[in-house]
Amino acid sequence: MSSASRSLRPLARGASFALPLAFAMAAVSAQPVSSAPLANVVGISASSQREVPQDWLTLTLTTSRDGTEATVVQNQLRQALDAALAVARTQAAPKLLEVRTGAFGVYPRQGSNGRINGWQGTAELVLEGRDVLRITSIAGKIGSMGVGNVAFSLSRETQQALESEVQAAAIERFKSKAAEVAKAFGFEGYTLREVSVSPVEQGDRPVFARMRAASAAPMAADAPLPVEAGKSVVTITVSGSIQLH
Repeated sequence: MSSASRSLRPLARGASFALPLAFAMAAVSAQPVSSAPLANVVGISASSQREVPQDWLTLTLTTSRDGTEATVVQNQLRQALDAALAVARTQAAPKLLEVRTGAFGVYPRQGSNGRINGWQGTAELVLEGRDVLRITSIAGKIGSMGVGNVAFSLSRETQQALESEVQAAAIERFKSKAAEVAKAFGFEGYTLREVSVSPVEQGDRPVFARMRAASAAPMAADAPLPVEAGKSVVTITVSGSIQLH
């Protein structure tokens, strides 16, 4: 049998033929890898913001009790809270005046020797909603608890609507700025490469929420609490890169 015939003899079962694979790998590794830097790519950003009055009042009523027995303190807190709830629920209405309980707890009081010599506890009732006059009026009628905190913010509906509005404006500003940059550099247009929208940033003006003359003379019984809302600023930034062409 000639050498040519032997070279055409089929391989035995299970044998491998490595030469073509090695040749293919060599061919792949020999291909040039492009490392050319990106050209005509510009990074830009645009922002939009809007200031609106805060329309959601959260008013927290609180009371505290102190005694030698934990159960007595707890019962006193419960009675004060039940009395406050009975008054507040008469004016409760969805979105206008919503009533919920806050923190409630009884804790041991320690003397100078480190031993427990009594118990103290606090209870909270939270009134919140859009109807400021209704909330402050009912708070003034609750005699078993006092005002612990007053805060204004944006309602969920206002916040969501504002986010959509400000975001749309920021996107339009980004697109307009991208077109201006492309034109300024002598290009006909651009292609968006990547873009990101920042989380909404809600800031409060110096007058966030306050009780006017809170430390002045006592208010008349059943008088609405004198509160004043501030304003919130919502800002959204759109940033990214564009390919000029």
